[in-house]
Amino acid sequence: MTTTTPPDDVRAGSLPGDAARSAALYTEVQAFYARQAHHLDAVRAEEFAATFAAEGVFAHSPDTPAARGRAAIAEEVRGFNARRFADDPVQRRHWFSMLDVRPGEDGAVETEFYALVVVTRPGAALPVIGPSCVVRDVLVREGGELRTLSRQVTQDRTLL
Repeated sequence: MTTTTPPDDVRAGSLPGDAARSAALYTEVQAFYARQAHHLDAVRAEEFAATFAAEGVFAHSPDTPAARGRAAIAEEVRGFNARRFADDPVQRRHWFSMLDVRPGEDGAVETEFYALVVVTRPGAALPVIGPSCVVRDVLVREGGELRTLSRQVTQDRTLL
């Protein structure tokens, strides 16, 4: 068995400047989304809303108008969960994948990713997936931290 050594330009720690910055941003965005999804899945509405810019917009459902501003986003998260799952004890998990990160000239970051919402009910052997979505975000920095300026969620059922 032979092994090969990767070329110098792809060894750990040897990425060129632009590639290293790109990898660091990609990693930062993934960590940001992980924290955001944990807040959403635990219905920590205020913490989820705090991941948005002060004037952030959250458009998550074709049946609901976009929520604008942190207070409205928190209220929408609480209200949606109350309306949809009031008498239905579920655990929801948001799975984000196929993340594309594009830094903009103005410092904003545009992202696009796929999201699956997995719903598990007590005693159920199998979870239910629903919906499957494409999510498009614009991220900005506030106080050095990433925040979502706008989120547009398009459910696959609406793409047909």
